[in-house]
Amino acid sequence: MIQDKRVNCDQHLHMTKHFQYSKLPGSDSRWLGLNHLQAIRPDALRFIATLKQLHPDLAHIRVLNENIVHVFHPDLVREILVEQAEKLHRWEKITRIFSTSMGESVLVTHGAQWQRQRRMLQPGFTPKRVDGFARLMVTATTEALNNLNQAEPIDVDELMTDMTLDVILRTLFSHHDLHDARRIGQSNQYLSSYGFEQTFTLFSWPMWMPLPKVQRARQARNALHRLVKRQIQNHGTLAHADDLLSLLQQVRDPENPTKGLNQQEVFDQIMALFQAGHETTATAMSWWCGLMAHHPHVAQKVQSEIDSVLQGNAPTPEQIRRLPWLNASLKEALRLYPAAALLFSRRALQDIHAGPWTIPKGHLISISPYVIHRDERWFADPQAFKPERFLPNAPDIPRGSWLPFGTGPHVCIGQHFALLEMGIMAVMLLQRFSLEWPQGVAWPHYKLGLTLKAAPAIKLNLVARD
Repeated sequence: MIQDKRVNCDQHLHMTKHFQYSKLPGSDSRWLGLNHLQAIRPDALRFIATLKQLHPDLAHIRVLNENIVHVFHPDLVREILVEQAEKLHRWEKITRIFSTSMGESVLVTHGAQWQRQRRMLQPGFTPKRVDGFARLMVTATTEALNNLNQAEPIDVDELMTDMTLDVILRTLFSHHDLHDARRIGQSNQYLSSYGFEQTFTLFSWPMWMPLPKVQRARQARNALHRLVKRQIQNHGTLAHADDLLSLLQQVRDPENPTKGLNQQEVFDQIMALFQAGHETTATAMSWWCGLMAHHPHVAQKVQSEIDSVLQGNAPTPEQIRRLPWLNASLKEALRLYPAAALLFSRRALQDIHAGPWTIPKGHLISISPYVIHRDERWFADPQAFKPERFLPNAPDIPRGSWLPFGTGPHVCIGQHFALLEMGIMAVMLLQRFSLEWPQGVAWPHYKLGLTLKAAPAIKLNLVARD
């Protein structure tokens, strides 16, 4: 059924190529586009989804002095992000906002500087290298589950944030001395939320401004900087460790073997990996836990599979790969609730070809995995939680219609790490507990920030298994 829909839509897109449009399809931008800005601020995803209903493949809007093109068809997304990546760079406003905490890191830079950094970081995130971090993930998850208080419903976002924060610190530094994980997690969440809000404002305040929100963001950034600086200093007193900091300190550019990363570059990359390396996974796992509790028949299938394969033992990467229902449930959770519901917008440095249309130089290009993932052309009954879509014998998912980690050269460098970490945490949680949705509690809405949080936070009853 999915395959048939893909063929029909490809035929539709092909047929439109017989026509040349005088302008990009889109919605009226009244009052310099302030009508759009008013609709975007309370719920950007709802606005984008409505736009897609009117213009299913691509839609242009204007907001003040910016022309923004929202792209919805997976073939067009690939044509732009994969085939014409060199004609794009990240939106300058985004890089300016997030460089205040991440510096000149791989998540902020573009062009030759980004290419050099990406080449140097890539060896730390190969599947083989990531598998080597599994032991750290198991240790962090074990300690977090051992310290759980089951007397009341568990805030799963807090639990998952504690776990993923521990994992990323061990992965970066081998050891850490963090005893106030909750405060650091809150600082990171506030900083990312504040940065995201700034992308929708007409003017971004500099970090030195004595305004309450700016002061809190500055304090959060400084807390993260102090933590990372302390861990780097302490790391220098340890014997060589097989962690990402050691790799960054020793790595050389394959195209210029005498050049490595200087101290500031190492710090900036560590900051970016730290900030991006735990909140996204924690958010994705919170939604997965909620979906498991809301669909106990799926949870039972996953638990039975885990019990059969692992026999009560701690999971290994090889065993995780032998759990089709587990992996399908994780992928389906990422389809419904991708942690990055919006990819960083790109600026067209040259005219961009997109099917029958041309996106002019200077336009911004926006892509929402959340909206693409809920398109009935690619996924039957798209609002429903159906992990069987991703089982090995299921019909092929149309290429490019599932992109929780982005696509093209800028695809998330940590996707293998995230999927393994999610798999290990999910297995160990379901080995110990059954997840129960509290009676009378409605399914939460979302709060869009740099990550897609549940609002209110998901709280579950954890029932110990016999």
